[in-house]
Amino acid sequence: MIDFLKSTIGRKQIVALAGIGLALFVFVHMAGNMLILVSPKLYNLYGHALITNPLIYVAETGLVAIFLGHAVLALALTLRNWGSRKQRYARPPEIKSKPRLFSNTMWFQGLVILAFVVLHLLTFKFGTMYTIDYDGKTVRDLHRLVIEVFSQPIYVVGYIFTLILMFGHLAHGFSSVFQSLGLNGVRNTSGYARAINIAGYIYSIVVVGGFISQPLYVFFIYNN
Repeated sequence: MIDFLKSTIGRKQIVALAGIGLALFVFVHMAGNMLILVSPKLYNLYGHALITNPLIYVAETGLVAIFLGHAVLALALTLRNWGSRKQRYARPPEIKSKPRLFSNTMWFQGLVILAFVVLHLLTFKFGTMYTIDYDGKTVRDLHRLVIEVFSQPIYVVGYIFTLILMFGHLAHGFSSVFQSLGLNGVRNTSGYARAINIAGYIYSIVVVGGFISQPLYVFFIYNN
């Protein structure tokens, strides 16, 4: 097991598996948050159901472990690749391949997303604790906090910028998972690869589009 974790292939596979978990989480998180477009009550009751679930601490601990494992191992692989390239290209190569925007900036996307997650938690999970009563039950009025935050132009712009980076991260990561886990195999044809890329873009558009619709709804529709 230790040798597997030390190997490049092993680390890539763990990063891929953790990436799958995170990709599924952001989809579920986005879908649940879409309730803000329906009604404040449904949104608040949804949030209350999550935080009062006895398994919430287990889920949060697992999610943090997956996120940190993905981030740390991905960064280690990036630094290792940089070191290999410096040794391999002691002299600048005469022919340079055209860089791919998403794949060549995955480390930058990851760092920005990490910083965003910390800010996001501080803003919402540990933010102002408003409360509201529904049929005699007091719950956190998260809807009020979200409205306040998404009414700030700077936060909305930063939120959307980060989500655009997340789009690239998801789109590239989607296809990378197949390669890291060896799922392309003998079917690694141009048509098969193209289908995987298209699926990745579709998934990323759904997730990121859903997230972006929320601050835009608050800023341009709810407040007007």
